[in-house]
Amino acid sequence: MKTTATPAPLPAESGAPITKTDIKPPPPLKEKKEGTALNVFSHGVLVIWAFMVVMPLLWAVMTSFKDDRSIFSSPWSLPDSLHFDNWSRAWTQANMSDYFLNTVLVVGGSLIGTLVLGSMAAYVLARFDFPGNRFIYFLFIGGMSFPIMLALVPLFYVVNNMGLLNTIHGLILVYIAYSLPFTVFFLTAFFRTLPTSIAEAAFVDGASHSRTFFQIMLPMAKPGLISVGIFNFLGQWNQYMLPTVLNTDPDKRVLTQGLVQLAVSQGYKGDWSGLFAGLVMAMLPVLAAYIIFQRQVVQGLTAGALK
Repeated sequence: MKTTATPAPLPAESGAPITKTDIKPPPPLKEKKEGTALNVFSHGVLVIWAFMVVMPLLWAVMTSFKDDRSIFSSPWSLPDSLHFDNWSRAWTQANMSDYFLNTVLVVGGSLIGTLVLGSMAAYVLARFDFPGNRFIYFLFIGGMSFPIMLALVPLFYVVNNMGLLNTIHGLILVYIAYSLPFTVFFLTAFFRTLPTSIAEAAFVDGASHSRTFFQIMLPMAKPGLISVGIFNFLGQWNQYMLPTVLNTDPDKRVLTQGLVQLAVSQGYKGDWSGLFAGLVMAMLPVLAAYIIFQRQVVQGLTAGALK
């Protein structure tokens, strides 16, 4: 006679308490990674883009330490020895030192003026309501969309009539006017994200509008100032069209004009190593500025989204 086996009694039936060890959890399900193909594609595009950007820079730096024969015979190989005389020759004989000094004076003065005037205008447009506020704001936005090519001829006559043609301070004023629309547009949106309670507390304590702006609001806007300062620095340092039209004096040329003159002159002499050394000299300040302030740039761009 066959008997059926009875199942083992549960702990509850035997009077024993149920513990967590008695209950076995179900086997974990394998999580499917969503968007794997998209992630691989996006990372691949970023790698290709980084390669396309970094390789020309590295090749230019490497070529600046070669001699003219190695540049044409083995352009992709490492230099057999570091020819620092290329840099000294470009700095002294090609007058890159004078071009560099002129560029530092023009860009430094225009950058300070742009940030001071742009931040003051942006603060007023962002914090105060008055008749014509939106109209002035949209005028600055319209200045961003106005092509500089259309303003070159009238700008030349205006600067010439003011006696500022072929002068450093004249070029500084033109750079400030050229960079103000973007600066005001960027900083207006940034000032709107700052808390108003701190400014109101300063007014209650008896602070004036100017003191509140320079001692309280302007330090709080440091990430935005650094971000827009980097963008203006890049645009002004690499500016070529405006100085070509408004600065024809050979003694007051900036780096972009000097590089073009160096390319023309060295093209006939065959001093390509000096040309690449001058190119790297003009490129290094821009790379250094972005590497040093890259975190501040990201903070300034994301400050409004993190409010």
